[in-house]
Amino acid sequence: MRIMVAVKRVIDYAVKIRVKPDKSGVETNNVKMSMNPFCEIALEEALRIKESGNASEVVVVSMGGPQCAETLRTGLAMGADRAIHVATETSLYPLAVAKLLQSLVATEQPGLVMLGKQAIDDDCNQTGQMVAGLLKWPQGTFASKVVLDKEKQSVTVDREVDGGLETVRLDLPAVITYLVANLWCKGTKFAEIGHKNLESNM
Repeated sequence: MRIMVAVKRVIDYAVKIRVKPDKSGVETNNVKMSMNPFCEIALEEALRIKESGNASEVVVVSMGGPQCAETLRTGLAMGADRAIHVATETSLYPLAVAKLLQSLVATEQPGLVMLGKQAIDDDCNQTGQMVAGLLKWPQGTFASKVVLDKEKQSVTVDREVDGGLETVRLDLPAVITYLVANLWCKGTKFAEIGHKNLESNM
């Protein structure tokens, strides 16, 4: 089974945000950028699923300008098998991202699509749900634990909700958005120096 993980390049969470003088947005020139933390959690979980023998390949996807290649290289260094860069200089909103992911799913045929629950720059929390809606796939949002059952072709997701935890079982293929990983009982993935295949789609 192939897992596709969508990742976004954002201003690093530790950077103090500065508003542009014309109030048109935040300053991004000469500012440290990194992979969205929630996307990083989704990628870590995808890699752990692969390491357990429940997936054959992890493909990481990002959309944006040439600078996104840096984020994809980070994903490859963490252990992803392939990276796909959808090159565009246009600002992408959640529905546009969801439609692009829908097209990539038709090409790549993954059994799971994983995303962070939201990006820390726009806090939309919409893309995963829109992808699931467009694909007509079941979805598990705000996931904190995921267990695959290869025989039953299903996945059990523990979701964090207002009242505590909710457990749902989804038939594959499915979409999962991550809130948090069980990092206190698992080792965090660190990037390793190396070279892997980086694809670019215009």
